[in-house]
Amino acid sequence: MLSLQKPSTEAIQRFLDQQAKLDLTYRAVGATATTPPAGYVVDRTRIKLGEGEKVFQSASAALRRWEQFNLGWLEARPTETPIQTGQVVAVLARAVGLWWLNACRIVYVMDETGPISRFGFAYGTLPAHAGTGEERFLVEWDQESNEVLYDILAFSRMKHVLTRLGYPVVRRTQKQFGRESAAAMRRAVH
Repeated sequence: MLSLQKPSTEAIQRFLDQQAKLDLTYRAVGATATTPPAGYVVDRTRIKLGEGEKVFQSASAALRRWEQFNLGWLEARPTETPIQTGQVVAVLARAVGLWWLNACRIVYVMDETGPISRFGFAYGTLPAHAGTGEERFLVEWDQESNEVLYDILAFSRMKHVLTRLGYPVVRRTQKQFGRESAAAMRRAVH
């Protein structure tokens, strides 16, 4: 959904209520947990956030608050959307004077403890999204090395005519998101 003005909280909720009834726009649901499917562009960003359980807990809490989207030009709405399979969220982007509202549904959640503890989730695109595909956000704590990593894995294809026409710009923006999301997570844990 494109708009000249930032959508109100009420408009976003109406949008999500409509999208929640619809199916995902791709077949390989959950593939970010294993191997992304052929025919999609794959993006990955992986950085070290720090060391130790405190950093891991802080990073997990930041994902629960959707802080990886706290970028100024991009945000997840509503920010209190619980990280639970089936929940829908809007990703609101601002570019070239326009607001673009995209709908996603959480398709799985990871919450594992062990030698490598993990917390994260993936969401997939709904019909009112500029693209089609899935994106996973994950924090890992390797207790042997004590490192805490933040990892984004996504596979996507452009769906909307404007994203196809502006493909080089869209690709730059996707890469920018990876860098800035990593920086937002660093800020959140330090």
